[in-house]
Order: sequence, then C-alpha cells, then structure tokens
Amino acid sequence: MTSKSSSGSAPPPRDSKRKWVLPYQTKNLRDLYTLGRKLGQGQFGITFLCTEKSTGNKYACKSIPKRKLLYAEDYDDVLREIQIMHHLSEHPNVVRIRGTYEDIVAVYLVMELCEGGELFDRIVKKGHYSEREAAKLIKTIVEVVQTCHSLGVMHRDLKPENFLFHSVDEDAALKATDFGLSVFYRPETEKGIFREILQGKLDFHSDPWPVISESAKELIRKMLDRNPKKRPKAHEVLCHPWIADDNAPDKPIDSAVLSRLKKFSAMNKLKKMALRVIAEKLSEEEIGGLKELFKMLDTDNSGTITFDELKEGLKRVGSELMESEIKDLMDAADIDNSGTLDYGEFLAATLHLNKLEREENLLSAFSFFDKDGSGYITIDELQQACNEFGLSEVHLDEIINEIDQDNDGQIDYGEFAAMMRKGNGGIGRRTMRSQLNVGDALGLTNNECT
Repeated sequence: MTSKSSSGSAPPPRDSKRKWVLPYQTKNLRDLYTLGRKLGQGQFGITFLCTEKSTGNKYACKSIPKRKLLYAEDYDDVLREIQIMHHLSEHPNVVRIRGTYEDIVAVYLVMELCEGGELFDRIVKKGHYSEREAAKLIKTIVEVVQTCHSLGVMHRDLKPENFLFHSVDEDAALKATDFGLSVFYRPETEKGIFREILQGKLDFHSDPWPVISESAKELIRKMLDRNPKKRPKAHEVLCHPWIADDNAPDKPIDSAVLSRLKKFSAMNKLKKMALRVIAEKLSEEEIGGLKELFKMLDTDNSGTITFDELKEGLKRVGSELMESEIKDLMDAADIDNSGTLDYGEFLAATLHLNKLEREENLLSAFSFFDKDGSGYITIDELQQACNEFGLSEVHLDEIINEIDQDNDGQIDYGEFAAMMRKGNGGIGRRTMRSQLNVGDALGLTNNECT
C-alpha cells in the first residue's frame, strides 16, 4: 500500500519548466467555491472570503501566487505550511484547513473563516487589557505553542497579527494562523543559540512595566532566561500562578503521541489494522507531519522506533511513566510483534482519529477487508488480512462476536463503521493527543494542568 492523494487522482505529468507544490492534481477551486471580498494580505498571499457552491458555507481562502515562488525552496515551504496545518488543525485554537487546490497560477488553502479579526486589531480597539484579560490570552497562545512543540513544530512567527478571533463576540475563541514560517523541529547549533541570546536585554523600567505585577514580570524573566535549561517548558508556563488558577497542580499534562498511543492500545486488532489501511492511503500533506515526527523519534535513522527511542522521546517531555507502562504502549502499537515500530505502525497508532469520521476513509478500509466485494467481512477474509499484516494468535471469533450486532457470523459495513467510531470521544471536535515530545516536540492535548 502506498500513499496517494486524498482525491485518488494520479499525479499529473510534470515538465521541467512548470513547477508544482502538490504531488497530485487537484480539482479546480472555482468549480467548487466562489471567491468574494479580500480579507487580508501577507507577504506571500492574499486571503479572500469564499463560499462553497454546494452548501453555501463560507470559508477563508489563502491564495499564494506562484510568481512569488522564485526558488525550489519556496515550493517546499508552501507544502510544509500545508502539512503543518493538517498536522495541527484539530486543535481548537488553530485555524482548521479544509482543502488545498492548485493551478498553474497559484496554490489555494481553504480554511475555516474567523470573522472576529486579528488580535492586534482588537488590542488597538480596546486600548488596553487588564492583566487578568492578558493572562487569558497568553494562556491560549502558550497552549498553542505547547501543542506545536508536542508535535515537533516551531511556529516562528508568533505575533498578535497571526491570531484571529473566531467571531466578533467578546468571548470568541482565539485561533493561531499563518504557519508560513513554521518548520518541523530540528536541533539548532549551540553557536547559533549563543549568538542570538547574547543580544537579549530585558527592560522593566520603561512604561508600562513599572505598574505591571511582579508575578507577571517574574514569569517573563523565566521565559526569557538566557540559559535554555532553566527556561520553563510550555506546561510550566501554563501552571504559573499568573496564568493558572491558584489551586492548579504543577504537573505536566500528557503529550500528543502518548495520548494517541493510549487510545490505540485499547482498540481491537481489526480497528488497528483498519487505521493502518487508512493511514497509508492519506495524502502526503495530511501525514507529512507524522512522517517528520517519526524521523525525530528514529534517532538512529534505522527506519524503526525501538523501545529505548520511544522511552527517550517520552522522557524529553517529562513523562513519569514506568518502563512497564511504556512497554505496554509499545506492544500495543507493534502490530506485527517485531519488537519495534515501523513507519506504518507508527502512522496507525498516532493518526488523529478525526480521520475516522470521513466516510470515504471508512469505505476504503472496509473494502480492503471485504476481499470478494460481497458487502461482508467474513472470518476467512479477516484471517487473510491478518496474514498480510503478519499477525498471529489473533482470536478472530472474539473479534467478530464483538462487532457482529445481528449475529450472522460476519461483519457488514454498518457494523464495521459503528466499531470504528465507537469510543472515539467526539473525535474531530477536540484534540486527542498526548505524551511524547522531541525537544519539547511531542506532547499535549487537553489544555490544562492536570
């Protein structure tokens, strides 16, 4: 099984003179959407209001003209932005990407519409925020940073202009946007770090700092500590008294990969196999973030993640799991019992479960198991799938009995879909990530200190 585009189209012919961002041909944006007024403009793209023709739903469409993409690296940057948006888009405080389109003129990112405007504009309109109001905003921003880090992403352009309010309401959700400068985590050299931080100078004497609370200034001093080893992690910032409730316990929350591994470990073998089928059929931009995450954990570049590599990844985010607990998670994700996690197993175990809500993904997975196209998965077909995945000692009778609601000894599509959606806890409306971070790069889901 190989990865391909979500539309299922074969890659279009590419000649040496024409450059393309996406590895596959897309539908024409204007066949599906009507572009409206301009919403904003950045260095590389213009964002328009757009309306989906089939539903009337309104979205934002970022158009990136190809004439501004001068080098091959520029094309790579746009693809990376798309991958990172897919990687983060289930987080409630990140603008969600809906689809990507490309023609000879431009690349188009269709995203959820945030009608409340920029945080920058609201700051200017209000004139000032109280410290308590500011703390709430900073809490949201740091939560987004923690999620980025937990999934191996550095935003690199955090500023009020890049946070949008979902609506004009005073209590509207704040959402991060514009990941054009974002990158997947890579170590920086010590020399580069020293060069940057030697220029740092804190000034708490000029306005407005003399009237700002000592608690706020203490937090800022810690966040800007020149020694990165003394600098607080994102979860520690969230638990600081200036941001957190007085009774918030000082304990890091589970990080992204760990949370997903926990969910995966509770699934039956059929659901695990189905997730792998779905994962390997997703488009490059949808799973590109997980591919980068896999490479971060696979520190010896062997193509597999060992127990020690998983343990070290968890340790880097302050995980306090015992080795036996990590071993249980490892065993649950190691579908073929090889003792390591290959790329396909990692994808299946860490794929965000909102992918299960897509009917086309469920149908594709069901078709994989329904070898003869009868509309039913039989015990013989399950055995054949287990053989393909290298599984042994699987209790097929138990799996079928668990899923077979009408007791006819086989699984129809309705029973299969119900099994796949069962226990997902509202997937797609909130994040389900947890605990694995690489250099602060793998670890968050519920935005609270628990």
